[in-house]
Amino acid sequence: MDATVDEAVARGAAAYQARTLPFYDALVHGLSNRVAWRCPTRELLGLYARHVSERHLDVGVGSGFFLDRCVFPTAQPRITLLDLSPAALEFTRQRIARHRPRTVLANALEPLALEDGPFRSIGTMYLIHCLPGPLPVKARVLSVLGAQLAPDGVLFGATILGAGVPHSAAARLLLRLYNRQGIFGNASDSLEQLEAALAARFERHEVRVQGCVALFSASGFRA
Repeated sequence: MDATVDEAVARGAAAYQARTLPFYDALVHGLSNRVAWRCPTRELLGLYARHVSERHLDVGVGSGFFLDRCVFPTAQPRITLLDLSPAALEFTRQRIARHRPRTVLANALEPLALEDGPFRSIGTMYLIHCLPGPLPVKARVLSVLGAQLAPDGVLFGATILGAGVPHSAAARLLLRLYNRQGIFGNASDSLEQLEAALAARFERHEVRVQGCVALFSASGFRA
């Protein structure tokens, strides 16, 4: 991978620090989702509830909010956490320690060799808009993760669209700020680009827009 892309990915991951993660839920799930992105957190939890499985890979774990709140279909799920932020991995590992998750420090834009795969569900909540570059290029993450899916598995997630959907004044302000800081890389991300990326890689997919957030699921990966 291009060194510039590697640096941009690392810069985005660096936003997730031990000192800031305790405030993540209040800022993102309590405030930004409702006021800026106009996608209530309950919508994201509903997506999780519909698709999470007993053998799950979570990529771009954030604070572990969804893993902590969702109900797994078994009392002892096998969970793998993958992120490029050691702080996010450790924060989430501690938060869901009751499930004894495995942690993997890795870049999801690069090929992966994971011990617990293939997975019946892969969650990518608020991952894609944090990756650098135009969506048709960074959509390679869908190929990398699709290769980790079991034949009956589903990849699901949500991403904030930077183009082609109405943005509130708060959303426009945050999008400019976060893209300037390298926390987001979604200034040109559109629904049409996301639909095309999913259709090119999966036999079946669904996308729904709530506010300026696209919630999606896909299955039947084309290797």
